[in-house]
Amino acid sequence: MQAYGLFFLVSIAIGGVAWVFVYPFLSGEKNAERRMASVARSEPIARPTRATQKPRREQIEGTLKQIEERRRKASRPPLSVRLTQAGLDWSKRRFLITAGALGVGAFLGGMLMGTGLLAALGFAFAAGCGFPLWFLAFLKKRREARFLFTLPDAVDVIVRGIKAGLPLLDSLKLIATDAEEPVRSEFRSIIETQTVGMPLGEACLKLYERMPVAEANFFGIVVSIQQRAGGNLSEALGNLSRVLRDRKKMKAKIQAMSMEAKASASIIGALPIVVMSLVYFTSPDYIALLWTDPLGRIMLACCAGWMSVGVFVMRKMINFDF
Repeated sequence: MQAYGLFFLVSIAIGGVAWVFVYPFLSGEKNAERRMASVARSEPIARPTRATQKPRREQIEGTLKQIEERRRKASRPPLSVRLTQAGLDWSKRRFLITAGALGVGAFLGGMLMGTGLLAALGFAFAAGCGFPLWFLAFLKKRREARFLFTLPDAVDVIVRGIKAGLPLLDSLKLIATDAEEPVRSEFRSIIETQTVGMPLGEACLKLYERMPVAEANFFGIVVSIQQRAGGNLSEALGNLSRVLRDRKKMKAKIQAMSMEAKASASIIGALPIVVMSLVYFTSPDYIALLWTDPLGRIMLACCAGWMSVGVFVMRKMINFDF
């Protein structure tokens, strides 16, 4: 019976590793993250002097070309940046110590349960590496969703403040004081960055590094181009606000249209497990051959593999990108 338990736990560990490292590539999340990170700025753009002023169109084209160059050089952000994006004030050392403690605890728990060395190592790897990274990605997505929900209202407040005669910096201070989290903390970071000497346009471009969503990048580009080339900022931000609200409506519409497919995929994916559980409770001897007989264990492993492939394919089919 210990061998059967070992086989089951190793299968779970392998499935967890595949979920953490293979699933992002199959679901398209890696490509989406790479596209969103492609416009991240690693360094500020030097502001032109009066002697080197160019026409507005050339300045805009130069700014966009510099963003495009950084798009090709973009890479996966380091752990410290990912902690900031998730809204955690942890240091890199604290995160690694916590992950290591989870891994050691899972290993000791597996050994105390008598699962064997290989199964305990699988548990330790899943708890020390897979779970912390998954939880970090979960916090990052949840924080981005809250930011996108509040950002259009914040941009509207800035537009109304500029039309009323307030400078852009004072309008940003209103958001940093009265807006909801995480918009309030992100705009406060812009104010603090500008206070230490960085130009306001470049400080707004830094917003994308802490909040890697397209909407934050749009806001930074609009403010940066206006600061470099001039123009009607209230009109540009008003157009940006309409774009943000249209994207928000499109996202809600896509979620509503894909809800039927998601419900069907959930039912199809859960049906084998539900049927297996019902058969086990009603006729345990009948289904016990799946883990007592060698051929049954092979069939169970094959079924688990094919089910995983089916779940990945369905997830890919209903994962709409826009």
